[in-house]
Amino acid sequence: MTRCSLMAVIATALAPGVWANGLPEPDLAYPGERHFASLSQLTFGGQNAEAYFSHDGRELIFQSTRNELQCDAIFRMNSDGSQQRRLSFGKGVTTCAFIAPDDRSIIYASTHLAHDRCPPKPDHSRGYVWPLYSSYDIFTAGPEGEDPVSLTRTEGYDAEAVYSPRGDRIVFTSLRGGDLELYLMNPDGSGVEQLTDTAGYDGGAFFSRDGNWIVWRASRPEGQALADYRALLAEGLIRPGKLELFIMNLEERRPIQITANGAANFGPYWHPDGRRIIFSSNMHDPKGRNFDLYLVDIETRKTERVTTYEGFDGFPMFSHDGRRLVFASNRFGKVKGETNVFIADWQ
Repeated sequence: MTRCSLMAVIATALAPGVWANGLPEPDLAYPGERHFASLSQLTFGGQNAEAYFSHDGRELIFQSTRNELQCDAIFRMNSDGSQQRRLSFGKGVTTCAFIAPDDRSIIYASTHLAHDRCPPKPDHSRGYVWPLYSSYDIFTAGPEGEDPVSLTRTEGYDAEAVYSPRGDRIVFTSLRGGDLELYLMNPDGSGVEQLTDTAGYDGGAFFSRDGNWIVWRASRPEGQALADYRALLAEGLIRPGKLELFIMNLEERRPIQITANGAANFGPYWHPDGRRIIFSSNMHDPKGRNFDLYLVDIETRKTERVTTYEGFDGFPMFSHDGRRLVFASNRFGKVKGETNVFIADWQ
């Protein structure tokens, strides 16, 4: 996976109860997860992540490797986990899907124009690295994936795209200028504008509820770290060991750094109040393998831990009304590294 994916292989957990035969669902929240009034599991088996709400909160779009699939395809489901169906072709690899606010279209990134098969995975003997497939382009399609049309056709990686809540703009990450930077474009792919221009990775951006701000993750390597970053980039790879969070007002366009903990902070999303950001981080794990969800206040920088599971919790998103939170987790996986989608009533 991408962002779009900091998918570390983490410890296996065992399901604590039974969901079938009419028996009540067990309490899936761990001690200390006080913001979860209830927690439900929506997918069961495979690799499922980056689930994002439709504007009305009734549905979710997500990426999944399951059954016969060898790499991620785009799926859609109701927010109770029912009616799961595939939207993308099942050709190439896909990532980073999002539903337009008017629900008339979706966007996602795919490599299917270059090849039908899944592209080769990177050699992890060099450590944990992400592939930046140059064949990734961003597509728009109907709400069920019909009639896909490419929005980008530039040489190099184009992905990590989301709509503004107003539906008037798309923010995305591209390597078109030689470095991984953030760009804006219109929903039809026109009017491309570059937002960032500092050496290092800028990606995984999301709009605030009013559409006036974005939040994203970024690396800012210097010295030998910068040389290493550029060497990997030339090979179509990135090592996401240190990522900090930034915000930007889209009128002023001045990056403001929010975290400075030296950890891998990623998957940031705005709370509807516009004052807080939820994100995933390994800041409390010296080994860097345990990712939990955190809330940070953008004014005070006060940070609150939201999840306590000793494994992977990531890719959080609030519903537009702030009443629910969806995220991906390894909790209760039946095999090591299994990742599923969970939804919580937020309190």
